[in-house]
Amino acid sequence: MLIVDDEEAARQGLSEVIASWGYVTETAADGRDATERVESFAPLVVITDVVMPKLDGFKLLSQLKDEHPETAVILLTGQGSVDAAIRAVKDEGAFYYFEKPIEMGRLRLVLRKAAEYSSARRENEVLRRQLRQYGAFGEMVGASEAMREVYTIVEQVASSAVSVLVTGESGTGKEMVARMTHKLSPRSNQPFIAINCAAVPETLMESELFGHEKGAFTGAADRRIGCFELANNGTLLLDEIADMPFLLQAKLLRVLEDKKVRRLGSTKETNVDVRVIAATNKDPLKAVQQGTLREDLLYRLNVITIKLPALRDHRNDIPLLVQHMIDDLSKRHGKSARLMSAEAIDVLMGHHWPGNVRELRNVVERAVVICNEEQIEKRHLPFHITGQEPSPTADAVMIPIGTPLEEVERRVILSTLARSDYNKTRTAETLHISLKTLHNKLKAYKEAGGEKDEA
Repeated sequence: MLIVDDEEAARQGLSEVIASWGYVTETAADGRDATERVESFAPLVVITDVVMPKLDGFKLLSQLKDEHPETAVILLTGQGSVDAAIRAVKDEGAFYYFEKPIEMGRLRLVLRKAAEYSSARRENEVLRRQLRQYGAFGEMVGASEAMREVYTIVEQVASSAVSVLVTGESGTGKEMVARMTHKLSPRSNQPFIAINCAAVPETLMESELFGHEKGAFTGAADRRIGCFELANNGTLLLDEIADMPFLLQAKLLRVLEDKKVRRLGSTKETNVDVRVIAATNKDPLKAVQQGTLREDLLYRLNVITIKLPALRDHRNDIPLLVQHMIDDLSKRHGKSARLMSAEAIDVLMGHHWPGNVRELRNVVERAVVICNEEQIEKRHLPFHITGQEPSPTADAVMIPIGTPLEEVERRVILSTLARSDYNKTRTAETLHISLKTLHNKLKAYKEAGGEKDEA
């Protein structure tokens, strides 16, 4: 925080109070001094008096908005300039104004909000620079027009609290879009909670969403907090919303409209402030026609729609995606692969990619794991991608002597999964293990690696 005031006692006193709240502070004696300190100190928030010599608070605001638009500016004004301060907030981009004497409790609250706002704006600027230079937007990668349109919408809606519906085929990155929207929002330091409506049994879904009290039903041994309460002040992703039980959708709609939840077995309602992002791999209008999705719920969720393109519709992003994945996966697995040959890239460009980015990542991970060289070649790709039956060597899992047995098992399972075209039933049969065992192994690998599903 940079405190700007020409009265030394006032600025030092305010600096000490704000520092006691845990902020790093610096001071400046006037607007001109402040502009120099902003360059070296890079404050999240500038708190400035309006009436000062050399460069007053309004001119300082104007200069900062031009040169450092991500910095929040709070004006301190006397009685005579209140009207001008109000106009500055409305028309010139000041974050807030306080009339002297300052109400410290209110200032502390506004400072927290201003810091969150400025942090989000600063991170936004970094992401914009990434996008311009490298074709990346946070963890999302792609320089195609289709992906740039997605980035633009995410950037536009992130700062608001409107509901968002993300659509697209499985594996296109719907959860990643939801996480980026949350990360760029003023709620970014609050919880992000995701629930897959297709993965939770119908009998447990209501409890997962809204929670339950001890003894609410058979087996409810303890009180449970639901996803809405866990996500309070943050963001809740309802993945595969079209697969939510139809009767439960009416209760969800009521919560969205009233902003109150009642745990199962409770008579008390709890207020919640949650930004809801829904996602589905189905056509939502068809789901309404087929009677699996309530029309009124769709309209409530579908304030803004973000449609993710299938990978086959932006193939020119594949080289960029592949390089990004190789960098990440080589580091994660401690492998030597650093790039992919032009021949191998051409093969990937020609594939239809029914599993989209998730399938591409699995293919690249397999190649990274079995490649012991710097460059991944065509022979390191699975045969369903190359269209050729692999030689015994190309289809083998190369495991150095001394590799721990758990790692041997992990490599064999992942390679067999890729060899089976990511068909888990076929993979389990090939490995002579149960499908449940395979699911448990894959879940453990995902948790150990800190990976997230790409919806």
